[in-house]
Amino acid sequence: MKILSTIFYLCSMKNQPLDFLTALAANNNREWFHANKKMYDAAKTEVEQFVNSVIPAIAGFDDTVKFVEAKDCMFRIFRDVRFAKDKSPYKINMGAWITRVGRKSPGPGYYIHLQPGGSFLATGVYMPEPEQLKRIRKEIYYNIEEFLTILNDRNFKKYAGGIDEMDKAKLPPKDFPKDFPHIDILKNRHYTVSCPLKDNEIAEDGFHQFVSEAFKAMYPLNQFLRRALEE
Repeated sequence: MKILSTIFYLCSMKNQPLDFLTALAANNNREWFHANKKMYDAAKTEVEQFVNSVIPAIAGFDDTVKFVEAKDCMFRIFRDVRFAKDKSPYKINMGAWITRVGRKSPGPGYYIHLQPGGSFLATGVYMPEPEQLKRIRKEIYYNIEEFLTILNDRNFKKYAGGIDEMDKAKLPPKDFPKDFPHIDILKNRHYTVSCPLKDNEIAEDGFHQFVSEAFKAMYPLNQFLRRALEE
């Protein structure tokens, strides 16, 4: 049955997850959630099955993920509101971070983010530890031409832009010359790239193929970052 399920989800992901998330965004409270638990369970199952079908496709070019499963990669929908001003109990998105050990690794990995009007794919390293971040910056500094070649590759740019500049440092990092021509790249604290998705694309028959091809095109970045972390 697992094989048949995977084959079915090679074609597409239906609108059920986005429909649920749209309704949840308008009714983000425990009473509504519990009353519509079956709707959530169906949406979660659909996403889980899709992720389980994508993992073997990724493993075809990156065998570090071949033993991981969707249940290890998917994030909980429950928010930690202990120190948050926003006390909404649930996330209004569903996501999976596919790495060799699942969601608990900073990467390099492959991320699928589903959210009405804000879905995207991403690869790279997110929230690395200070020593990991230093290693990545060193690898880029000493191999800047290789790094730029990856980012400027035509197939890569078909799916992704430059490095996502969230939470970027204002000052150049220590231990690197300030006059380095690409010092701005070293100010990043995360090294990820992303590919935005339209809601209608997620329900199209070719969505699985699109995800697989996008991740394969962005794979050279993960290779580069993995080398930085493993050396």
